[in-house]
Amino acid sequence: MPGHPSRWSRLRGRLIHLRPVRWARSSLSVRIAVVMTAAAAVVVVIFALIASTLLRDSVFQGRREVVLDDASVRFSSAQSVFDQSTATTPDQVEDAARVTVESIRTSAAGAGAVSVMLLHSSESPDTFRINEIGSSDMKGIITDDLREDVQTGGTAYWQSVRIPADSGGQEEPGIIVGTSVNLPRAGTQEMYIIYSLESEQTMIDTVMRVLGLGTLPIVLGVPFIAFLALHRLLRPVRDTANAATRLAGGDLDTRVDVRGGDEMARLGRAFNNMAASLQDQISEYDELSRLQQRFVSDVSHELRTPLTTIRMAEEMIHQDRDSFAPVTKRSAELLHGQVARFEEMLADLLEISRYDAQSALLDAESVDLRGVAQKVVDSNADLASRLGVDIRIHVPPSRCTAEVDVRRVERVLRNFLVNAIEHAEGAPVDITVAASQTDVAVRVRDHGVGMSEHTVAHVFDRFFRADPARTRTTGGTGLGLSIASEDVALHHGVIEAWGEIGVGSSFLVILPRIAGEETVSRPLELWEEES
Repeated sequence: MPGHPSRWSRLRGRLIHLRPVRWARSSLSVRIAVVMTAAAAVVVVIFALIASTLLRDSVFQGRREVVLDDASVRFSSAQSVFDQSTATTPDQVEDAARVTVESIRTSAAGAGAVSVMLLHSSESPDTFRINEIGSSDMKGIITDDLREDVQTGGTAYWQSVRIPADSGGQEEPGIIVGTSVNLPRAGTQEMYIIYSLESEQTMIDTVMRVLGLGTLPIVLGVPFIAFLALHRLLRPVRDTANAATRLAGGDLDTRVDVRGGDEMARLGRAFNNMAASLQDQISEYDELSRLQQRFVSDVSHELRTPLTTIRMAEEMIHQDRDSFAPVTKRSAELLHGQVARFEEMLADLLEISRYDAQSALLDAESVDLRGVAQKVVDSNADLASRLGVDIRIHVPPSRCTAEVDVRRVERVLRNFLVNAIEHAEGAPVDITVAASQTDVAVRVRDHGVGMSEHTVAHVFDRFFRADPARTRTTGGTGLGLSIASEDVALHHGVIEAWGEIGVGSSFLVILPRIAGEETVSRPLELWEEES
């Protein structure tokens, strides 16, 4: 069925996860050793096949020449005996033939002959007929083609055969040689001599066993020797890989030992140079970052004192603005707004400097997030009313308690809500609170201008503005959502954003119910399509 893995795919997946297979896949030395072993095995098998074929052909051809020479001598001797025979009756001719056949079998036994037969020929006269001489079991291995050649030709013919085994034995290879002979008064007969090749076959089997036993240590030793050699040669690569892992983990002092002047040594030196350069650059950046953080913190603290004085003077001027001329009154109102914005910017910079210095602390207490969300809505009701935005809050009937820093969570939700109100374009804004057994979540969703994918990717960056030319009602420093991200990270929570142009934007924060733990569930989804 489509989409379902085949049986082979499932089997392959199980094999891949076996420990030896995982070890082989992760070790270049093992893989190369396996490849070399396979290559050596293929070479040995091919060599064995070629050697076996050449050995068999060589032994067979040599043995065949010996057999044909011996058979030629036996046939000539037999024909000479038959020519000198004085037998006249069938019995006398048969006795003479039997004696001759037995004599040949006995004398040819040293050459490997195991049987001699004298068979009727198609040219034998029917009026003077003798019995066939020889084993009837051996007669069955003579093919019709060989008999036809012997009957029609005037020379000896041969053929490879399998000699029937004795009881409990095995068949053995052999060569049968046949020719036609003339008996007194009995006419033309067929004579066959069967030679065994058992000794040659035994010799070949012995040579192949010796060859196999001789190559076995090579096949078994190649992977072991190759693995040891490759494991030693690749040790600098492993050391460099381990050092790179430690370097990626933050250990900037890690280095590799370099020995020799080959390619591996050059790799080690290149890595050490890279690590040293990286360490210097990171140290320089760390120093610059510390100087920058200290500068921001010091400037922010130093500006608070004159800002306090300016704030007090500005408040007095702002209170008496109605007694000023219209132009002066407008200047007093602008001064009041900008001083408030400057004060907010200093507060944000101080908060960022605390996070950069890792000095921010979590003052957790158990609260119901439904009440926190309602408080943030109430505190921004005037802004929503001024912009004609209806804020709709959705909370479950049961409590959504969690151990959180209330001040920081309120700041996160206030940033979400203010951004949603300003970008809602008069459309409603929905705040949803939900909880699971382990986590709580708050989502702020507007239905206004929305966000592009580029904006979503950078919305929590410091000083990022989706549209710098856009008029903002409350000003802002560009640090609000970045601080919100740091606040949520301090809680070990999750903060996410998504939007679609012309559809709206959604911000979601998920916090663990117990301070210090990690979030493990999603009580709310970040984005839900409108029904």
